Amino acid sequence: MRYLMRQKLWSLGDDFTIRDDTGRDAFYVDGKVWTLRQTLLLQDMQRNELARIQQKLLSLGPTYEIYRGAQLAAVVRQHLFTLLHTKFTVDVPGPDDLEAAGNFTAHDYTFTRAGREVATVSKRWFTLTDTYAVDIAPTEDAILLLAAAVVIDMCASPDHKHQDF
Repeated sequence: MRYLMRQKLWSLGDDFTIRDDTGRDAFYVDGKVWTLRQTLLLQDMQRNELARIQQKLLSLGPTYEIYRGAQLAAVVRQHLFTLLHTKFTVDVPGPDDLEAAGNFTAHDYTFTRAGREVATVSKRWFTLTDTYAVDIAPTEDAILLLAAAVVIDMCASPDHKHQDF
């Protein structure tokens, strides 16, 4: 399934909509303004919380936790000590960790699990706009992968944000 996200300048609240490949609003990301650590809620269009993204304080490098209800679903970490390329790890409970590698500032990277591609993020087809696509394999957890893509976007371009189309 393909989802479309649009990058805009940061503004108070960090709210934006994620659309599906038909252009319909699919998810809403609600940025919480008055919190100690950066917090975003990934919601359906009826504003039901599907995932909560929270910045982890006192960590070495950018680290965010993704919760599903009260359950920790994943921890997203940027690798700090890589020689040539930036990488991110999406640490999920059990053996199913994901790696994200590629050109993050250009929104052109891939999520893999055990060497198998599970999702791609690409601005390739949207070079004249600030839109990029997140293509997720049908058997994968779209909520987790979209939340991880939001985290990576925040880390890769902290002076930018997403907003509605």
